[in-house]
Amino acid sequence: MAINKCLICENDFYIKPCHIHLGYGKYCSRNCQSIAQRKGSFVKCHLCKKDIWRMPSSLARSKSGFYFCSKNCSLKWKNSTLSSNTNHPLWRSGVSVYRNIMKRTNRAIVCKQCGINDERLMVVHHVDHNRNNNDVVNLIWLCRNCHYLIHNY
Repeated sequence: MAINKCLICENDFYIKPCHIHLGYGKYCSRNCQSIAQRKGSFVKCHLCKKDIWRMPSSLARSKSGFYFCSKNCSLKWKNSTLSSNTNHPLWRSGVSVYRNIMKRTNRAIVCKQCGINDERLMVVHHVDHNRNNNDVVNLIWLCRNCHYLIHNY
């Protein structure tokens, strides 16, 4: 009669003597055997600090070096850091704010050159051609055609 100690949970269990010679009898159950065979490690969720298990492929795949327990934690982190202000992929140094400035004024959205009033065609033009000068007196509404003509002819 052969009694062996499990390598995982350290419980004593019976094993046939002939199985010991074959290399069996290291684990008391299939559950302990599967625990011994799994690879990877526990890491902490970057946002909520919960322990999570990640496989080696998942550990190598992380671009930021951070790991998250759920899509919810991942998106909260991404929205707070990666997609805010200057880190946003569509950020263009704040130059599009002049359209909002013009919409907040009470000026009619009509082209100063030709008089078209279709808002879909309107763009904001800087009179002094300085895109950083967003004073209301420096901004006028132009249709796309007139805006092109002013800049190119």
